[in-house]
Amino acid sequence: MSDWAGLAWLVVLLAANAFFVGAEFAVISARRSQIEPLADAGKRSAKTALWAMEHATLMLATSQLGITVCSLLILNVSEPSIHHLLEGPLGLTGLPDAVIGTIAFVVALLIVSYLHVVFGEMVPKNLSFSVPDRAVLLLAPPLVFVARVFRPLIVILNATANGVLRLFGVQPKSEATSAYTLDEVATIVSQSTREGVLSDGTGALTAAFEFTNRKVRDVAVGLETLVSLPESATPADVEKAVTRHGFSRYVLADTEGYLTGYVHLKDVLDLDIASAGAATLAAPDTYAGKIPAKRIRALISIFEDTDLEDALATMRRSGAHLARSFTAEGVTTGVLFLEDIIEELVGEVQDATRRD
Repeated sequence: MSDWAGLAWLVVLLAANAFFVGAEFAVISARRSQIEPLADAGKRSAKTALWAMEHATLMLATSQLGITVCSLLILNVSEPSIHHLLEGPLGLTGLPDAVIGTIAFVVALLIVSYLHVVFGEMVPKNLSFSVPDRAVLLLAPPLVFVARVFRPLIVILNATANGVLRLFGVQPKSEATSAYTLDEVATIVSQSTREGVLSDGTGALTAAFEFTNRKVRDVAVGLETLVSLPESATPADVEKAVTRHGFSRYVLADTEGYLTGYVHLKDVLDLDIASAGAATLAAPDTYAGKIPAKRIRALISIFEDTDLEDALATMRRSGAHLARSFTAEGVTTGVLFLEDIIEELVGEVQDATRRD
């Protein structure tokens, strides 16, 4: 092979190496949310790209095989040509042949390595990272074709790699991760807000991200500030509490301070009517007895280190608006109100009976 033919092969092999590198990073960087609409619209390259993303390990094995073969060929075909071309000019220096050979080898190796790293690796990688959706539509179809042609060899290599992973207790994944993490979404929202393309005037978006990091103990009302009523409270006591504090729900506690349940204003409204006919809450003394046990709602218990979003799910499933928070030792530390959880997401929620 002539020296100039070797240089031509260098260009071809660099292009092939760049293709495999670009395809590799495009498959793992592209987002399904951008490709799926195109596939649904019937675009063949998008359908192929989705298939490639769903078989990411196979595509990566194909890319790595292609990159390895190209790298070896570049060193074995192109480096000798450049080495030989450099020996001519260096021979005019009058240096010994051994020195000329060494210098030519080192210079040729540096040139080939530079071209390989820059044009065969970094440029295609950066392009795929910059425009992953466009890159995967362009590069996935030929990569899938190569994978199908060499499928038997690639399957063997891939199975070997997966076997090694399992030996170390790692479960291999076939599909590229295509969902955004919470931190990624938060970064996108923050950047979009700074650039003026997204408005978060109410702070709801920011609150939603902070909400995921909050614990029950961060929101629960401590026992020292909790407004409660004695277990022997009457409807009149509830009405007086509503008048004084403006809350519609009150926790009941026994003589030792243990929280036994809670009551809502509407739980006692009909007690006056049932006992005294025309009597209403305006004249609550018509029912002198304490609130019946069947009117008292149960307090569910939630560990104080529970994530707030998990606590919300628990309260929604049980239908409870209040929950007792407790420590690992079982000690009650406060009460979690559903209203306070919602306020963490949407801001101030005004109780209908609240006094300003």
